[in-house]
Amino acid sequence: MYAEVTEQFDKSSMLYFQSAAGNTSLDHSMWILTEIGGIIPIMIFCFVMFVWRKTRRMGLILLLAVLVGTVASGYLKDYVVERPRPDLEYLGSELPIELESDTTVLGGKGSFPSGHVARASALAFVLGYALSERFPRGWILLWIFPGCMALSRIYLLQHYPMDVIGGILFGIIIAGILASKLKLSQYLNNSKT
Repeated sequence: MYAEVTEQFDKSSMLYFQSAAGNTSLDHSMWILTEIGGIIPIMIFCFVMFVWRKTRRMGLILLLAVLVGTVASGYLKDYVVERPRPDLEYLGSELPIELESDTTVLGGKGSFPSGHVARASALAFVLGYALSERFPRGWILLWIFPGCMALSRIYLLQHYPMDVIGGILFGIIIAGILASKLKLSQYLNNSKT
């Protein structure tokens, strides 16, 4: 029963996004967003956080969350869930570079959960947690990134809506576990004094 409801929701959403494609500016914006969520740009950001002395622990947690999230989501996609990616043809503007499903060895044929969105969510969770005391409401703005990433993955017909919802939850879980195990809150409290 629930599978039918989510499948119907996924298919109708995908058809809507397929029909909405064609605006060159929007198409290229979505492509840029999805490229930013790739493993290399996010790993560069995490590595910079890790190298910078003031944010080393947070950078380590970010690096681990992104690596674990990427490998685990790739494994889940291709070996556990085995849900195929949308088979609709992208009818939008020609993109500068052809879209890749994912940049990892494990990412490829599967669809659930979205690795791009899991990475973006892990990043937003850790950074949001670190900034929540300093900017009580400002951390919410960080969640614009995973939201836009999710929209871009659906818009470019790379994932179904349920895949990106799964990616958001998966990224939060991975980042939450690592932040707890590596004592991010203790590190943040010590850095205040």
